[in-house]
Formats: sequence, C-alpha cells, structure tokens
Amino acid sequence: MIAIAGTIGTGLFLTSGSTIATAGPGGALLAYVLIGIWLIFVLQAVGEVATLLPLPAAFNAWGGRVFDEAFSFQMTWMYCVNWALTIPAQLSAAALIVSFWLEDKTKFPPWIVPLLVIVMMVFINFAGVRAYGELEYWFSILKVVTIVIFIICGILVDSGAAGGYTYGFKNWRIEGAPFKGGFKSFIATLVSVAYAYGGVEMTGVTAAESRNPHKHVPKAVNTVMIRIAFFYIVSIFFLGSIVPNDDPRLVNIDHSATQAPFTIVFAKAGMSGAANYMNVVIFTSIFSAINSDFYVTTRMLLSLARNGWIHKSIGYINSRGVPVVSVAIVSACSCLSLIAVFVGSGIVFHWFISIIGSITFQGWLYILLLHFRFRYCWKVQGNAVSDLPYVAWCYPYGNILATFIGCCCIVCNWYLSVIDPPRYPGAGASEELMDAYRSRRDEYIQGILGAWGPWAISATLFFSYKYIHGTTLIKAADADLDTGRFIPSESDKEDLKPHGPLWKRIVKLFV
Repeated sequence: MIAIAGTIGTGLFLTSGSTIATAGPGGALLAYVLIGIWLIFVLQAVGEVATLLPLPAAFNAWGGRVFDEAFSFQMTWMYCVNWALTIPAQLSAAALIVSFWLEDKTKFPPWIVPLLVIVMMVFINFAGVRAYGELEYWFSILKVVTIVIFIICGILVDSGAAGGYTYGFKNWRIEGAPFKGGFKSFIATLVSVAYAYGGVEMTGVTAAESRNPHKHVPKAVNTVMIRIAFFYIVSIFFLGSIVPNDDPRLVNIDHSATQAPFTIVFAKAGMSGAANYMNVVIFTSIFSAINSDFYVTTRMLLSLARNGWIHKSIGYINSRGVPVVSVAIVSACSCLSLIAVFVGSGIVFHWFISIIGSITFQGWLYILLLHFRFRYCWKVQGNAVSDLPYVAWCYPYGNILATFIGCCCIVCNWYLSVIDPPRYPGAGASEELMDAYRSRRDEYIQGILGAWGPWAISATLFFSYKYIHGTTLIKAADADLDTGRFIPSESDKEDLKPHGPLWKRIVKLFV
C-alpha cells in the first residue's frame, strides 16, 4: 500500500493537465509510457537487491557495498536533499489548495496550514512506523477510489453515455493534436512526469522495516506495472480524449481544484460538487505525500549518522524505533515552507518541481547502474542467479532499455535548459518588455539550475569524499553481499507459501 501511495500523488492530480496542454494528448501519453517503462525496471532492480539486503538506506547503501563508498555517500545525501526539498514543495501546495475554501479577501494567514501539517507530522512520526503505515493505507484507499471513479466517468463521458456528447478520438485530431509543439514540447514534459511518478522507489526504503521483505517487497514491485498502466496511462488517455489540449484550464497555474484536470472531467459527467471533492482528495494526497517525505528523509539522516557521515547523535533511536533527533531536524527544515508561502507558493512549487525532477532522474539511473554492478559482483563471488530470493525481470535487457531511456531523458533535459536563452530588449525598452524579459530570465535560470545543478552537486560530493577519505573501487570479489542479509525464519517461510483458494490468490496479484 505504501508503494501505491507513492505512485499516486499531487503530480497526477495537479500537473497532468499541463503535460497535455504542452505536448498534446499523444505527447503526454508517450511521456507517461516512456517514464513508466523506465520506472518498471528501476523497481525490478530495487526489488532484487532490497529483498536480499533490506538495508535502512536501501539502494543508497549499495554503492558502498559493490562500487565505492564515495558513491554511497553522495547518493544518500542527494536522496535526502531530494525529499527534504519535496516537503516544502508539498507544504506550499497545501497552502494553495486550502485557499480554495477561503474568500478572496480573507485575513486567514496562509502559513497556518503548513504549520498545522508540520505539527501533525511530528506527532505521527513520533508515534512510530506503525502509525505511518496505517495512515498511508487509508490515504491510499481514497486515492485509488478516486482514480477508479475517474476512469469510469472517463469511459462514460468519452462514449457519450454521460454529459450528452460523444468525444471519442475527436480531441486527438484537433489543431495541435496529437503531438502539440513537436519534440521540444514533448521533452519539456519529462521532468513534470518524473515528479508525478517520483516516490515509487520508496518500496526499497520501507523494506528495512518490513516484517518479511521476501514476501512484501516482490509483491509491491511486481504490481507496479499494473498500477502504472491502470492509474496513470489510462487516466492520461481519457483526460486527453475528453479535454482539448487548447483548454486554458489545463495549465492551472494557481493549482486550483476548480481547474484541476480531474475536476473538469467530473464536471462534464454532471457530478455536482466535483471541485470540492477533488480539493479534499488533493489535500489528503498532499498530506499523504508529506507523511512519506518525513519518513524517508528521517531514514536517510539515520543512514548518514550510522555511516559516520553526520554526527552520530542524529542516529539516536528511541524504544519505539523512532529516530527522534532526525524527526526534529526534518521538522525544523520543514519550516522553510513558511518562508515559501510569503514569497509565493506557486513560484516556489515550480522551482522545486524542476530540481526534484532532475534529482529523481539521477537517482533512477544510479539504481540501474548499481544493479548492473551488483549482478557482476554476485557472479564473480560464485553465486547463482537462482540463489537470489527475487530475480528481476528480463535482466539484462530490461535494464539496458531502461538505462537508454533514462540517459535520453537526462540529455534532453540538459538540452532543453540551454537552447533558448532570453534576449535583452535593449536600454530603451518599455517596462512591459523589461518585465517579460525578467520573467523569461528567471525561467531560464530555473531551468539551468534544475537540469544541471543536481549533477554538479552530486559530482562535488563524490569527488570531495573520495579525495578526503582516499576511497577506491571495491573489487567484485571483496563486495559485501552478506552483512544485513535477511534470513527468513520458519514462520516467514511458511508465510511465503500460497494460501487460500486459487481465485483469492489471483485477486491478490492485483489488489
């Protein structure tokens, strides 16, 4: 259920419409399919190694086992920064969503909402991992139900059974469709799609606290393909079929529930109160995402402390298994969102999406590369693939395909960030032209920082650690593939066996 919660988030509910407005229904669908294929094999890699070695830092710890300790250092820090930035992004989005229920000239302070969410996050995280998991379970159900209702409405509206108009494929043949703006517009959507998908790899992090990783991790990663196909691909298909790509509401600059893409379809189906319902769903999605963000960030700090990369006191754990110091640090950093509200929630949200999307690209590519190295070390040490508790699908061809897609996405993101620099209008330009220039200049800087910044920081962390500590490439024969390995008990082995009638086992594959 945590994997499901990570798959469906504010990215799908708030930014999916802008991908159609930018690249058309065909371009948006292709972007979600391509990133989805990449992600499927990333999760297969996570599943294979995390089932064998359910380490607290998950894939961030692999580098120190099979490649170079410096690689693990920079990867753990980058993943920690990624989720630390995601929290203010989500909190600033929460302030925007709640404003839907407020009057235009209200005196209600916008920083109250993020502050209340932070306080609740502190209580939830101090309660322990069971409280986190329970909340994610119920939030996931609400999101899944919303997606199912949306797809049913999409079928009815598209076919003309609801709303009184048959759309079919008409919006795929209007001006700009199916691929609006060509290749440039298509690659412009990749980062926002990555943001929408981001968090699915969290399954590997939660594996360390799973009762039986040999059962739970494979089950989570094996259903990712079904969830991606059902929740994302089908939703984007119907959204692009029903709402034309030139509908100004798709852009939704203010991230308003009234202009959220799902709300538009619900309204066409004749559902009154659709905006209020979607606002509730989006807010709970944000709350769920922040809950997950807190969990992952505290566990990354815990891993950094255990490895001696930050002060060991940050790794202190209480009797309930809660890293209390890490929770306190993350809570304090989350208060940055209060500053974000004052400088403009919408502006900050877009800046964070740009940076977070690039770090997500980087992390997924690193996971695939480390999986290649893990398999090589496993083979050199005389182990058979059949000895692995879980074997990734289609290895190595699936990894090669995913790595190729990932490299292309990253290069396209770099290319897009530099091809269209703003032109200075001249000393005698009007104030309107100067304002347009400043706005374009800020977007250009944002694009460069988002596309190139994470890679520069990552390289700096890697080479600085390597220089200071003098680390070297770990030989395949010396790679540690045993410390932290999960050894199932007899009850765990019994739990792994299929139970119940055949029809229930088939249903469990999908539910």
